[in-house]
Amino acid sequence: MTLRRQIAAVIALVSCLVALTVAVLVHRASVRQHTDQARTSAEAALDAALTGYDRTGELVGGWHAALDDPAVPADLRALAERGRQGSTLGPGPDGTALWAAARADGHVVSVRIDFAGDERAVAELDRAVQIAAALSVAVTVLAGVLAADRISARLRTAARTARTIAGGDLDARIGPLGRPRDEVAELAAAVDSMAAALRRRLESEQRFTADVAHELRTPLTGLLTASELLPDGRPTELVRDRVRALRDLTEDLLEVSRLDARADPPDLADLPLAPLVARTAAAAARPVAVDVTVDAVVTTDPRRLDRVLANLVANAHRHGLPPVAVRVDGPVVTVRDHGPGYPEGILQDGPQRFRTGARERGRGHGLGLTIAQGHAESLGIDLVLRNHPDGGAVAELRLPEPRSGRPPR
Repeated sequence: MTLRRQIAAVIALVSCLVALTVAVLVHRASVRQHTDQARTSAEAALDAALTGYDRTGELVGGWHAALDDPAVPADLRALAERGRQGSTLGPGPDGTALWAAARADGHVVSVRIDFAGDERAVAELDRAVQIAAALSVAVTVLAGVLAADRISARLRTAARTARTIAGGDLDARIGPLGRPRDEVAELAAAVDSMAAALRRRLESEQRFTADVAHELRTPLTGLLTASELLPDGRPTELVRDRVRALRDLTEDLLEVSRLDARADPPDLADLPLAPLVARTAAAAARPVAVDVTVDAVVTTDPRRLDRVLANLVANAHRHGLPPVAVRVDGPVVTVRDHGPGYPEGILQDGPQRFRTGARERGRGHGLGLTIAQGHAESLGIDLVLRNHPDGGAVAELRLPEPRSGRPPR
């Protein structure tokens, strides 16, 4: 049940309980008032009848006075026969009546006052109270629903913006949501403050990464040049290999920082997909089997798409087992190896920097998939990582359809 429905249900329940309580109290007060008035009148009439009977030996004709009336309620008759005077409600010829009786000269003297009119008055009052209570409940519930809907709408706005921030848009803000001291407004301000602080921290980390990569670039270039001047031999090859690896890591860090800063917008064009894939496969350091089932024209940046495919192919060669195959089926490109597959951490959480997952997937700094995912997001490509049922890791790219009115080039 949503918060709006919960608030509306609580308000409706409380309103019904209040209306029921008020109706019961008013009903009881009305019945008590009419009963007391009728009882007072009946007792006064009985006193007058007894006075007249003591003086004249006859009963006054009013108030339906009678001697030993068989219609007198049994409990009131028993009370009068014991020499006590009392009154009670009971059945009468025309409906409910208020009876009063007492003993005089061995007889039971009784009077009867019609109570049906009082019952009708009480019933009319009950109907009026019920109508007023129903209207009050309806108005209260409507007001509660409107208030709950307003609160719910503001909370949905805050939740929607929080999901947008969680999706990577750190510029999203909730903004003011009502009065400054309102709890929902305080929540919105807290989320906005959190997003701003998170953005500042991420920007600081991105600047640090970019600065470190830039600072390392110059000495690494010098190291690489110096390593080329060393005499040939096994130690020289080891030094050159490690310097190249460090240079590649630095270049990857620079590329990650550029992707984070979104400083390089893609140059999109409508292009046939198969030739792009074939060119990337041909440039790979190891053999790649290319299978074109159906070619398609897609909207993409060829340089960035080449980077995505090259990283996926290199990742398959590094962490998987041959053969590595690339298949083009319309706007969908699939890269598959025959190794142990992606670890569960990558399948659940996606690529993460400096994390390669399971040990059997080989060693690396974990930036290849991160860079591929970053370029894919900038191109509007859906990148899905999964494991093949027959073994091996599968990376599936679903490229956007070509834009209308733009001929392929």
